[in-house]
Amino acid sequence: MRLTLHACDVRSWRATDVESLARHANNYNIWINLRDAFPHPYTKRDARTFIKGALGRTPETMFAIAVDDEAVGGIGFVMHPDVERVSAEIGYWLAEPFWKRGIVSEALAAVTKHAIATHHLTRIYALPFAWNAPSCRVLEKAGYVLEARLRRSAIKNGQIIDQMQYAYVAD
Repeated sequence: MRLTLHACDVRSWRATDVESLARHANNYNIWINLRDAFPHPYTKRDARTFIKGALGRTPETMFAIAVDDEAVGGIGFVMHPDVERVSAEIGYWLAEPFWKRGIVSEALAAVTKHAIATHHLTRIYALPFAWNAPSCRVLEKAGYVLEARLRRSAIKNGQIIDQMQYAYVAD
């Protein structure tokens, strides 16, 4: 899959992305805002394992955010089963040197539209940590609406924290 955008491309992961992924993902400032499944420190072994898993998924739902064809972030969604099969949770990250350029907002809007059209979804949501105001702004710029503050709903780095629930609902 490849979506060619103005500030970046969203594309399938490649085995050749291991070096770039490990270099950019190995950052505390990224890790602190993601789920614990995202390791820190982030090694080449972690990168190889992740890429192999992403490429093995059917349907493909995890993608690289690339600038000048270098993987500098990731974006993906998890579809739900049973009665929630029309919904998916989306998540993303971007290497710190690329922050504040509108890259993630553009990628998020494009992947949201792709997921809805390809998988017949009616709703996509995200759960950024309440302290992550930049991610909340990214979601709003991409057309997501704040639905709720989920009080004391997560634990990160030993701290119980709130999450913000944002959703994009298809027309």
